[in-house]
Amino acid sequence: MDDFVFVSGRLSLDLAGTLLWRRSRRVELLRSPDDLRRWIRRADLLDAPGPLDPRALSRACRLREAVYTLVHAWPPAPAADDEVREALAEVNEAARLPLPRHQLDEGGRLIRTGGVDEVLGAVARDAVGLLGGADFARVRECLNEECTRLFVDLSRSANRRWCGMAECGNRHKVANYRKRRQQAAR
Repeated sequence: MDDFVFVSGRLSLDLAGTLLWRRSRRVELLRSPDDLRRWIRRADLLDAPGPLDPRALSRACRLREAVYTLVHAWPPAPAADDEVREALAEVNEAARLPLPRHQLDEGGRLIRTGGVDEVLGAVARDAVGLLGGADFARVRECLNEECTRLFVDLSRSANRRWCGMAECGNRHKVANYRKRRQQAAR
């Protein structure tokens, strides 16, 4: 089963979304290097991620948490706490890593190569671009009380409320429908 969804509108926020329900039952989607490998493929970062080990997984999870921390604390106060300063250092350090290499084969097909450094570099640069750019003003957290997924609201009316309709939005619609039916039955 593939639990990964890419509804955030930004690579860095999609990585942050691999730890679900942070305020309650915390569901970790990156439990093994194989999970990280699947996420990398699904994110279209690399065609064939090289060897990934527990250290690579730990690095990816540290970057994920740094991104999540920064989004909630951005812009940092001049007297930011240690957690925010460490998160900023983590993202900035990863942003200096190389990016995945893109080439075309003789048939015109895109080939994406690299390893964990290139993946972390791409995610961190996306986070830097998000935090330092105009899209940051449109970052939202899903309005489902339990959900902690972040997304960029790119809707024309700027009123997106849910991380995705397939998950939280649909749950809300079903709950409202049941509530209306119960009220109508009285």
